[in-house]
Amino acid sequence: MDFTFTEEQQAAVEASRAVFSGVAPDSVPSPALTPGAVAEDIDRRLWGELAGSDLLGLTLSEDYGGAGLDPVALFLVLRESAKVLARVPLLESCAVAMTIERYGESGLAAELLPRAAGGELVLTAGANGRTGHDPAELAVTARPEGPGAAPSGWVLDGVQSAVPWAQVADRIAVPAHTGEGRAVLALVDPARQGVTLADQVSTSGERLAEVRLDGVRVEAGELIDAPGAWEWLRDLLTTGTCALALGLGERVLAMTAEYTGKREQFGFPVATFQAVAVQAADRYIDLRAMEVTLWQAAWRISTGAGGPLPAAGDIAVAKIWASDGVRRIVQTAQHLHGGFGADTDYPLHRFHAWAKQIELSLGPAAAHEEALGDLLAAHPLA
Repeated sequence: MDFTFTEEQQAAVEASRAVFSGVAPDSVPSPALTPGAVAEDIDRRLWGELAGSDLLGLTLSEDYGGAGLDPVALFLVLRESAKVLARVPLLESCAVAMTIERYGESGLAAELLPRAAGGELVLTAGANGRTGHDPAELAVTARPEGPGAAPSGWVLDGVQSAVPWAQVADRIAVPAHTGEGRAVLALVDPARQGVTLADQVSTSGERLAEVRLDGVRVEAGELIDAPGAWEWLRDLLTTGTCALALGLGERVLAMTAEYTGKREQFGFPVATFQAVAVQAADRYIDLRAMEVTLWQAAWRISTGAGGPLPAAGDIAVAKIWASDGVRRIVQTAQHLHGGFGADTDYPLHRFHAWAKQIELSLGPAAAHEEALGDLLAAHPLA
């Protein structure tokens, strides 16, 4: 496999590094010391800089003010964002925008995408359903209004929990199911009548919301009913979360190498002790496995290339490694840092909290292994 990135993708990475170089992971109160959310809003300064560097429209076409790159470029930028715990809905907003361009009506795209690329509009998505365990599209019903095959509008009822930054978003992409069982995607204004937001807080201390929809009406043009739209968005969100796990894991392992290289015991750096070196080497192997499985899944999504299994199989493998790998990396880092790992004046505990949130978002590896087993059973390999 050749995962060499294009010049344009590498340029996106360099541009993002320049933007993220000014971000301090400890710019907000520690989640360990804050009973609620660490902040009421996203990092608006960073959001503006991302827009000014054309990174919010990275994967949109030039017609909407974007750069026309593929999802791999977005995942590369997300990888860099996780290294500084960037407090912006970069994944959610870009993934929803890409889905609107690919599957939405031209009028909806023309209305929302230029503003999203310019940072004027914040998009997010409800992808966790009611509990986080059942398919998200089953948590909300979409009922057509008006007779015939072309309804004038739709009425939504249901709940989506743990929606990132819903309180500050301008549109929430809500998956829902129709009476025929089809999955559709509605772009809901949080200020719309019938929408109720209940505050929730992530493990990392960021604001989430339970979004309750009670007879919420959306116009026909605000609902995307093209086949595959929700599945495309779900795959982007999942693979993007794996990219966040990789970037965070890389930063944590670098912090661990730096600390153990300076911390001395019995007159020698602890990094020279065999037990420490072996544990760090195991975590490096985790990172490389996380990396290769991420780019395999990203390549399948970006190119639509076929394979022995559907792309869902590659995504399941990436989720297995990301979910287990990021947990093992931060646990080893805590162990090798000793008491510094729990010191709230030292940044490692923040990365640990974010890693736990990523692991919870991805779900347990055992569930992904079961999904992969079902795919293998349905598509026997020759």
